Amino acid sequence: MGCLPDLAATVGTVASHAPVALSLVGLALGLLLQPLAAGRSEAQSAPAFTLSSPAFAHQGSIPTRYTCEGADVSPPLAWSGVPAGARSLVLIVNDPDAPDPAAPKLVWDHWLIYNLPPTLEQLPEALTRDALPPGARFGTNSWKRADYGGPCPPIGRHRYFHKLYALDIVLPDLQQPDRRALDATMSGHILGTAELIGTYQKQR
Repeated sequence: MGCLPDLAATVGTVASHAPVALSLVGLALGLLLQPLAAGRSEAQSAPAFTLSSPAFAHQGSIPTRYTCEGADVSPPLAWSGVPAGARSLVLIVNDPDAPDPAAPKLVWDHWLIYNLPPTLEQLPEALTRDALPPGARFGTNSWKRADYGGPCPPIGRHRYFHKLYALDIVLPDLQQPDRRALDATMSGHILGTAELIGTYQKQR
C-alpha cells in the first residue's frame, strides 16, 4: 500500500506535463508542415503558362494568310506566365496529322525557334530572321529550311500544334538544328510548356 501515493504522484506529474508535451508536438508539426503549405500556396498563386494568337482561337481555323495558299507568313503569337527560373524559350510548330489525318504517318515540322529570351512576351506577324531577338536562332523545318513554313495539308483538315517550352538553360549554338536534335538538347531542362492548336484545310 505504501507505493500507491508514489504512483499517484507520478501520474499527477505526467498529467500536469501532458499539455506542455502536446503543445511542443503541435509546434513541431506546424514547423514541419509550414514549408509544404507555402509551396502549395506558391503553386496556386503562380500564373498559368499560356500561349495564344490574336489571329486565331485555340482549336480554331488558321487564316489563309498564314498558309501556303496565302502570304505564307508566320502568325503573331503572345504568351504569359513564363515559369520562374526560365532562362530561355523554344517554339516548335508542327503537324502530327501528315500526310492524311485519317492515316497519319509522320510529324511535319513547320517552325522552330530556340533561345528566345524569357522576358519576351510576343512574336510579331511575318517574323524574319533579321527581326529575331539577340541570341535567338531558327531551327530547320521539314522542308529543310531555317524559317517558317505555313500549313499546306495535301488532304483533309490538319491540326497545327504551337508549343512554347520554358527551359532552365540557354542552349548552345546548334547551327539550325532539326526537331530531333532540338528535342535531345532540351531533354531534362523543360520547366513548363504552353500550347496553342490551330487547324487548316485547303480551300482549293
